[in-house]
Amino acid sequence: MKRVLIIKTSSLGDIVHTLPAINDASLAIPDIKFDWIIEENFSEIPTLNDQIDQIIPVSIRKWRKNLLKFRTSKDFSELKRKLSLHHYDAIIDAQGLLKSAWLASKAVGNRYGFDWASAREPLASIFYHRRINVPKDIHAVERIRILFSKSLGYVLNSSEGNFNLTYDQGNDKYVILMHGTTWFSKHWPEESWIKLSCLLSKSDYKVVLLWGNDQEKARAERIAKNSEANVLPKMKLTDIVSLIAKATGCISVDTGLGHLSSAMGKPTLGIYGPTNPVLTGLYGSRRQNFLSDFPCLCMSKKCPFSLREDRSCRGFEELTADIIYDKFIKLVGDEGVSNGFEYPKNKEKDK
Repeated sequence: MKRVLIIKTSSLGDIVHTLPAINDASLAIPDIKFDWIIEENFSEIPTLNDQIDQIIPVSIRKWRKNLLKFRTSKDFSELKRKLSLHHYDAIIDAQGLLKSAWLASKAVGNRYGFDWASAREPLASIFYHRRINVPKDIHAVERIRILFSKSLGYVLNSSEGNFNLTYDQGNDKYVILMHGTTWFSKHWPEESWIKLSCLLSKSDYKVVLLWGNDQEKARAERIAKNSEANVLPKMKLTDIVSLIAKATGCISVDTGLGHLSSAMGKPTLGIYGPTNPVLTGLYGSRRQNFLSDFPCLCMSKKCPFSLREDRSCRGFEELTADIIYDKFIKLVGDEGVSNGFEYPKNKEKDK
């Protein structure tokens, strides 16, 4: 049996993007087992995949506030204990950051990762025994699939990746609006969310809003106050998975929950402005990435072209609620996938 350690600690979208590579490896090497080092806040995601043997939760975001104290803590001792249980056939750092490379160095076995030209933080590559060149101009899912195939020595097939998630499915008539994201520039304007919610309600869909912090809760409440949407209580990730599984579909900005919904095969429409859907767009069997015909793609938390007080991306100006609604209704009724991304044809602004 071959045992592989994966290091991919965060964020939610990045973790979801790793799952197809795990499925590829499991098909190519039937007796393979995976352990996964992952931020404890996201440790429920690997439980949806039966190919993961051991989940090793970490709290890097908490530890890095006081690294010296962490090195003498019980948490560090427990991490070393878990990593000492196996001599790994391969240790794959799928993140390419200094923090993930440091974690990889604490395990025993040959370490694989992106080379200097491919890693997000090039210095991370000095920690690896084998450094692998992977193009940067392809989707994140495909980058990780290539990394795994070259690390483990199998031929990668050309078909689209399979997330292989296990969950109880349903089909209730409600739509989840995923408005929350950490970047100000990724925020679709509130007035657009309000109008979209009203359009969906008129079509007899129940509209629900998620939130993860006080700021997102306040935004959700403002949207609900001016529409017929429902603000849900704060939910654990496993409960959100169950919610997504039973939904008609989801509409999302570029955020982790949107990537999770798409991975679960739910009709999911992604609204893109400052980030590039070619590189980090929704990936799954029933998804559509929608990009303005003013494609900002500034890749910045503060859009340099923004003309709004809320600092949302200028590229969103072309993506009206009417356009998003029409595309979502079409996506829900379409059994196939809408590949790539589209530009809007209608330039009418939301009133």
